[in-house]
Amino acid sequence: MIGLLQRVSRAQVESGGEVIAKIDRGLLVLTAFSRGDRAERLPRFLERLLGYRVFADADGRMNRSLRDVGGGLLLVPQFTLAADTDSGNRPSFTPAAPAGEGAALFRQLLEQARATWPNTAAGRFGADMQVSLTNDGPVTFWLEVH
Repeated sequence: MIGLLQRVSRAQVESGGEVIAKIDRGLLVLTAFSRGDRAERLPRFLERLLGYRVFADADGRMNRSLRDVGGGLLLVPQFTLAADTDSGNRPSFTPAAPAGEGAALFRQLLEQARATWPNTAAGRFGADMQVSLTNDGPVTFWLEVH
């Protein structure tokens, strides 16, 4: 499981000309699943997202998590993160989970996130989306859970 975390002051997702998800201060997480990723690891992945300390404390140090600041969580499926880019000029998507598996894992992640963190929004798996954000910092992290 891959999460590209971006600390944002705001972010939104549009699809088909309509805003389908948006948050104010929080984390935008572009999410991908690789072949072999298992649903049993989703709770660990979600725990990492909610507990990762990327927000500043009173001293300006990154010591506060999404839970600590009460921010929004915007999950956006992006299978291209699982691409193999080691050779050539065209990415290979062989490492990515097949569409049906990826969709099921994303749906389960979203269900768990909404049950745990009510301030959760999401993009649509397989949809053409336009994602806009204001990266706060900028602060961006690559997070993998195997």
